[in-house]
Amino acid sequence: MDATHREFIDRLVAVEAAQDADLPILLGAYDALIEHCVAHFGQEDRWMAATGFAPENCHSRQHSQVLDTLRDVRRFAVDQGKPDLIGQLLAELAHWFEQHAHAADAALAAHLRDVGFDADSGHVEGTVGAIAISTCGSKRCAA
Repeated sequence: MDATHREFIDRLVAVEAAQDADLPILLGAYDALIEHCVAHFGQEDRWMAATGFAPENCHSRQHSQVLDTLRDVRRFAVDQGKPDLIGQLLAELAHWFEQHAHAADAALAAHLRDVGFDADSGHVEGTVGAIAISTCGSKRCAA
């Protein structure tokens, strides 16, 4: 998870660096960020599904909302000729990610440790609760 998070930050930095470049270069960096998020969030969603989270838990909903926003901003940047929207999103995305990583992802990491989840094999050593987890798993979650 830590390596994936570092890659997310690297992708954000690459988009920020491309803001003053021609649109195809900016979109290339932005598309790489979106592609990373699809894989990153998909991986976490699969881990949650394997370890007792409800399909519609708030952690996964956050992932879906961020992906929807990323795609909407891309569409507006191209269709409406407003590539500056990408730059405006970056600060908000960085702030969201910091909060998400410290709350939802930290809780997920603790949960994965608690149930003895092996990310490589997908095997759970411990037991998964009988009641599906619908929150992000964080004590600060208000669902």
